[in-house]
Amino acid sequence: MKKIFFVLLPFFTVPQAMAQTATVSVKDTANLGKVTVYKDSRLDALVKKEGESNEIYALSPKSAKGYRLMLLNTSDRPLAMNLRAKLLQRYPEQKVYMSFQPPYIKIKFGNFSEPDEAEKYRKEIIKTKLVANIYLLPEIIEVKPDKDKDKEASN
Repeated sequence: MKKIFFVLLPFFTVPQAMAQTATVSVKDTANLGKVTVYKDSRLDALVKKEGESNEIYALSPKSAKGYRLMLLNTSDRPLAMNLRAKLLQRYPEQKVYMSFQPPYIKIKFGNFSEPDEAEKYRKEIIKTKLVANIYLLPEIIEVKPDKDKDKEASN
């Protein structure tokens, strides 16, 4: 059995070894060293879409440890809606979070990474007399990445 295998082995391996050699004619010497790539044009569209989705993901809000101000904890819905509307008008750059935990409506304000920043808003809101008691709460906040910082980091 082994003898038959070793006798037949050259018949199967020699043709494959010969398939790798090729003679080069004078006409083909001009094309030596050049590679021609044939690709589907849809690949370019796919690469563009992938790049756009990566950019959207990079600029989407992320979560981090931070602070929010607890402004109101009441069961009076009209009072809560009124305060929410005033805050949205007065501070459009900050988010107002309204949640319902029966029987209370809670209003939280802002996404602050530092307690000093939250304290500034706290003092300002107390001055305007929208709310009397405001508490600083440590929470998980939304952090929006800055487009300019991302561009500078990539350069």
